[in-house]
Amino acid sequence: MRYFLVEKMGFRNDSILILSEEETDPLRIPTRHNILMAMQWLVQDCQSGDSLVFHFSGHGSRQRDYDMDEIDGFDESIWPVDHEIAGKILDDVINATIVRPLPREAKLHAVIDACHSGTMLDLPFLCRMSREGAYRWEDHRSTAYKGTRGGLALSISACDDNQTSVDTTALSGSTATGALTYSFIQAMQNGHELTYGHLMIAMRHTIREASTGVRLNGPIASLVNKLLGAGLTQEPQLSSSEVFDIYATKISL
Repeated sequence: MRYFLVEKMGFRNDSILILSEEETDPLRIPTRHNILMAMQWLVQDCQSGDSLVFHFSGHGSRQRDYDMDEIDGFDESIWPVDHEIAGKILDDVINATIVRPLPREAKLHAVIDACHSGTMLDLPFLCRMSREGAYRWEDHRSTAYKGTRGGLALSISACDDNQTSVDTTALSGSTATGALTYSFIQAMQNGHELTYGHLMIAMRHTIREASTGVRLNGPIASLVNKLLGAGLTQEPQLSSSEVFDIYATKISL
């Protein structure tokens, strides 16, 4: 993802902070504390015109919602490496940390490659798409405000809240990469002036091809071969702090 953001999207290297289990620096290990600190770093001093990206690839889960602010009755969460001691990070916390502080004319794209991640940012609107590409915005607003301070927050997630997602070594050949991360980067690199709608269709097509066992030519064949027989049921999801025409709006990181 770093290579994609720097080499393809023009982000500066020094504007990217990576937490990884392979890090030796204790401040760069994805503990609960470090992840929350990194989220705060991301939005700190955010101004109008800024473009932010939050990428998480790891474990996700869902649990009973006791705040009564989820229409399906469940909170979603990501798992830090020390979750058994420090606890998981709930979608309520993610929303409060990186969504609500977003100022007017600033933009946040979250790419969440985890199980049960459909509404991981707790954004007010979820885009429901059919296999044919028809869509409608599902209203997830509750009594608690989950929007921004005027900016636009979008989440591209690996699957619906009741689905699981898978990893593959197809991208690097050694390091496991989530199917969403791989399909997202491939779609972004192959698409010209891509809209959000066409991005979602391209990612879903990639994963659906892998699930059905249809063999593809080119670089994507490696991903397909890695995932054949995995019984994929994941459908990437798009959620947003506001509704818009997904086929008229071009994606811009």
